Amino acid sequence: MDAFKVLEIKKNVYDGNDRRAESLRGSLRRDGVFMLNLMSSPGSGKTTTVMRTIEALRGELRLGVLEADIDSDVDARTVAGSGTRVIQLHSGGMCHLTADMARQGLDGLGTDGLDLVILENIGNLICTAEVDVGASRSAMILSVPEGDDKPLKYPMMFERVDALLINKIDALSLFDFDIEAVKERVTAMNPKARIFPISAKTGEGVAEWADWLRSAVRDWKRA
Repeated sequence: MDAFKVLEIKKNVYDGNDRRAESLRGSLRRDGVFMLNLMSSPGSGKTTTVMRTIEALRGELRLGVLEADIDSDVDARTVAGSGTRVIQLHSGGMCHLTADMARQGLDGLGTDGLDLVILENIGNLICTAEVDVGASRSAMILSVPEGDDKPLKYPMMFERVDALLINKIDALSLFDFDIEAVKERVTAMNPKARIFPISAKTGEGVAEWADWLRSAVRDWKRA
């Protein structure tokens, strides 16, 4: 006889958050503001990618940034140096943001006059994938040094995102990383996901990513 019971949880423990996330998404749509939830592991190059994205869309889209971290304001300072409207969010030790936290961040940032808000979520591949923050679309960054097996280890993240950026391709020669294997694995679990090999350091591939984001914002506003 088994020495333990298996309890099947039928109710989504994030049910209340999901309702608030859907409400926030509706508010953003009515206001014509697109929010991108950008997720990844720590050190993947999120902030550098955000800076490249700002550069690529400058003069076309009015852009703001929500920088989320457990502590520190180093990333917000970096973004602020570009002249972009930015606010730092501290999670109080939580490993992810909720829809309420995102709404507070948007209220603090102020969305008047903005077309696009990039939410740079807290760095991890588990909690952030589970919690809906009310974003219009979601994207994640997988960096080459992390290895090509991450879709197998953290499938939920790869299953849910609308876009995958494979960053640091300028370092491919230094690591045993199979881009084609990643593409095959991700496409099998999430056929709708667009995949963009990029180097946020050199700018390679960023134009294609910016094109996708530009189109996503335009379609959001038209819907």
